[in-house]
Amino acid sequence: MIYSQQDSEIVFVKSIENETDKIKQQFGNKLLLLTDSNTINYCYPLINEFLPKEIPVFILEAGEDQKNIESVIKVWEFLNSNDADRKSVIINLGGGVLCDLGGFAASTFKRGLDFIHIPTTLLSQVDASVGGKTGVNFKSYKNEVGSFSFPLKVLIDTNFLKTLEQEHILSGFGEMLKHAFIKDEAYYLELQALDLDKKSLKYDQLLKLVQHSVKIKEEVVLADPMETGLRKILNFGHTIGHAFESFYMGTAKELIHGKAIAYGMIMELYLSKLKLGFPKEKLIKVTDYINMIYGKLIFEKSDYEKLFILMTHDKKNENSQINFTLLKDIGVSVINQTAGKQEIYEAFDFYLNN
Repeated sequence: MIYSQQDSEIVFVKSIENETDKIKQQFGNKLLLLTDSNTINYCYPLINEFLPKEIPVFILEAGEDQKNIESVIKVWEFLNSNDADRKSVIINLGGGVLCDLGGFAASTFKRGLDFIHIPTTLLSQVDASVGGKTGVNFKSYKNEVGSFSFPLKVLIDTNFLKTLEQEHILSGFGEMLKHAFIKDEAYYLELQALDLDKKSLKYDQLLKLVQHSVKIKEEVVLADPMETGLRKILNFGHTIGHAFESFYMGTAKELIHGKAIAYGMIMELYLSKLKLGFPKEKLIKVTDYINMIYGKLIFEKSDYEKLFILMTHDKKNENSQINFTLLKDIGVSVINQTAGKQEIYEAFDFYLNN
């Protein structure tokens, strides 16, 4: 199945070999490949025989802490040393960090090279590889530096997900929940019926759900590619979620992205109840469900101020006000909502006390 995305394609496949062989036939020795230290061992062997034998490969150390401008410079040096030119095409094989960073490096080298995403995690398949956002973290702020640049093609194959640990399945699932909350309550019920245990996970069923998530994101992105209006609904859960992700970054309590967003959605649903009348009974049920899936997040009242300060640096803020996407109900999103410091603290209190 193929969905168009600006000038690119999103291709869902049950076997990646034919698609990578097509890329080889089309681009040949113009190809370069970026990957990371995990993906080179687990996913690269699934496609390497269908790529040119002498394809230059850059291996980035895996991890969120590599998502910085220093890593981008290393990629630029790799492209430069391999004589990449405006006709070169970069394949980004990896998860969200690799797709975001690789897309940014490609979009800025020689004022922009074409690139292809082959996302290998559930999170990158439903989020990072789709929508044209690229970028890196700056200091302690998530995705602070980046660009809008759409890939030529995205190849999505859920067979890669068989190599993932359970926490990475759950991370991608957090973004899938977000898609359901902002657009489709029936889809939320489908997600609740999915058995997330890797030992019993049905990958054909998961592929259909991934397609649904990508379709939701695609419709939003095509309507508003540069995030001037509607696309802001995709930020639901992220204003608070990113604050927690940044707060714990580099610590023993470091939160994987989708997990942070899941907790952020609970607290932003509380703000939704406060500001837009989101149904209290649904708030309680969603809170119980997310805590059942991800466990209870433990933080202290003494952390509130630091979390709030992190939120004040969010890219979505305008006129010194913290900007949210909130919900009137599951599937009914409202952009450009604001909340004051005490209301945000109240959302923290709600989470800790429930």
